[in-house]
Amino acid sequence: MGHIAFIGLGGNIDNPRSQLLRAFAELDELQGTRLLARSSLYRSAPVGFTDQPDFVNAVAKIKTVLTPQALLQALLQIEHRHGRERTFRNAPRTLDLDMLLYDDVQLQERGLTVPHPQMHLRAFVLQPLLEIAPDCNIPAIGLAERALRECHGPVLEKIADAA
Repeated sequence: MGHIAFIGLGGNIDNPRSQLLRAFAELDELQGTRLLARSSLYRSAPVGFTDQPDFVNAVAKIKTVLTPQALLQALLQIEHRHGRERTFRNAPRTLDLDMLLYDDVQLQERGLTVPHPQMHLRAFVLQPLLEIAPDCNIPAIGLAERALRECHGPVLEKIADAA
């Protein structure tokens, strides 16, 4: 059986393209998990703290037997292996992995909110998500396509996968 989850990937330091490509492979290697699809890579301007390099973003679709909590722990371990440091909010980072969606689950507990609470406001999440899931519906929000039309964020640039 398994559950369908969407993971947002992002990074902007220490060769972010390479970081994301390695992270796709690591998602596929998680216990009881298979990478079903991955978006192209996109360049986007930083949000919040803007005095930093542009980000590279993507979205992965996985099938997993892991619970949302176990998947979150696995994502945090991957970030740690990539040298992720949490120095301050919106700081530069090697790799950021966000659980965007997990089936149609709506969950809010300490350290984990599904769907991701800001995903419907972020073009750098919605555009790659729609590339691999064009009919995606965000629980309690609606169609991701409509959310993207309502986003007023910066335009994304699709970039080559080569590191």
